[in-house]
Amino acid sequence: MLNTYFRVIVGSMVLLSVVFTYYVDQNWMWFTVFIGVNLIQSAFTKWCLLETILVKLGVKKEGVGCSVK
Repeated sequence: MLNTYFRVIVGSMVLLSVVFTYYVDQNWMWFTVFIGVNLIQSAFTKWCLLETILVKLGVKKEGVGCSVK
């Protein structure tokens, strides 16, 4: 379940930042960059803030979020 929540949230954030970049201000592209950097960082460190937050909110850790454990 954690994997599903993670993918929906991250995918929504990327799409939302692209829409904001197009319609609001070019600086919203930095949010998309931030998301990408965090995904790359989590691949190396095996830690992801979103995964930690979702687990604390009670999401079952059946699958994996952005790290393989």
